[in-house]
Amino acid sequence: MKPIPVLTLGTAALLLAGCAGGAYAPKNENKYNQETNAKFVLMDSGAQRSVTTGGLEEKTLADGRLEVGAILRNRENRRIQVQVQCVFKDSAGFSTGDETPWQDVILTENGQETVRFTSMNNQATKYTVRVRQAR
Repeated sequence: MKPIPVLTLGTAALLLAGCAGGAYAPKNENKYNQETNAKFVLMDSGAQRSVTTGGLEEKTLADGRLEVGAILRNRENRRIQVQVQCVFKDSAGFSTGDETPWQDVILTENGQETVRFTSMNNQATKYTVRVRQAR
């Protein structure tokens, strides 16, 4: 009868020791991290299969706001509808709180369309154009 309490105490000690480890470092902090550094990202597998960019253009307006142009190109031989958005960021890469609403774009077969975005304030120095399948 004595082995049962010893096993129970031993198991409890192991469990408590495992809980007392403190904080943990994040895992995979660089995996799935494209939005931090990339200027153009595809948000789902459908967009990844169907859309690419033909180029990005950025310029600073006279009042200090950032204007971004993105050419969206349909890679498929069928008409598709996607949604596109721009997140404006400061020099450290943090959002300035200036995200454009998602807008629908229809891309004809193997066609391309240019979309333009303008930041609301002059804090933006970086950006990320995001594309996803239409919902």
